[in-house]
Amino acid sequence: MSITVSEQPLAPAGSAVADDIGRLVVSCQDGPGIVALVSAFLYRHGANILQSDQFSTGSRGGRFMLRTEFHLDRVSERLPLLERQFEFEVARRLRARFRVRSAATPTRVAIFVSRHDHCLLDLLWRARRGELPIEVVTVVSNHPDLERDVAGFGTPFTHIPVTPRTKPEAEQAQLDAIAGKVDLVVLARYMQILSADFLDEVGVPVINIHHSFLPAFAGASPYERAKQRGVKLIGATAHYATEDLDEGPIIEQDVVRVSHRAGVGDLVRRGADIERAVLARAVDWHCADRVFVDGSTTIVF
Repeated sequence: MSITVSEQPLAPAGSAVADDIGRLVVSCQDGPGIVALVSAFLYRHGANILQSDQFSTGSRGGRFMLRTEFHLDRVSERLPLLERQFEFEVARRLRARFRVRSAATPTRVAIFVSRHDHCLLDLLWRARRGELPIEVVTVVSNHPDLERDVAGFGTPFTHIPVTPRTKPEAEQAQLDAIAGKVDLVVLARYMQILSADFLDEVGVPVINIHHSFLPAFAGASPYERAKQRGVKLIGATAHYATEDLDEGPIIEQDVVRVSHRAGVGDLVRRGADIERAVLARAVDWHCADRVFVDGSTTIVF
């Protein structure tokens, strides 16, 4: 197995978010007084709440989820202390999981892709324009076809061939290439099934995109078979990847109507359009801390 890496200077990640905006996300067992505890904490530490969303999975014994954006001068400098104080003053009392961070800090992303370029190039373009709060650290592909396109964005490209015989070795090379460097992996039409071992070892969430015909028309040539069956809706699903293939928690979906007049090429083009949009929204929402996973489902604020 050979591995080639094309090193290019990283393009700066655009961000229109002010440096003094922070985000706090909290998840715990529901009960009275949670919002009061969190808001009182932010008030004591000089923060002004700008936006707050909350949801409980049940009136008794449910899981409570809260996402808050707040203004705090020099929030990036103050985050380590703020995190320790929240742990001591609130999280321990609620037995809560939480995360606090600056909204101006982009999410470090590795994009995995095969030969289809539409989702990859859309993410790179949106990142360069500052439309997504991400920094694309590297693009990893099992084919060399898109290296020149990626180089045009100033993003490193790592080619790691994958065959049935070399898959364990290839996945280890992929893990080595991104270890400690990324916060998220995005499968932008990566036409390989990730093993359970890879998902256990990667240590960050993985978002996948696929057409929404599933579980119908699984495998090769789904649009040809969809045309033969006379489908009237085509769509896309973005979800977190699990070892159960395309059954991970769904983040976003969308559909568009089609008619009998649409040929297979029309279906493929419209499918690519909706895949781009759905994946971009899913990545945006995840990186803006809007997605909470609750078992096999998600809550998206």
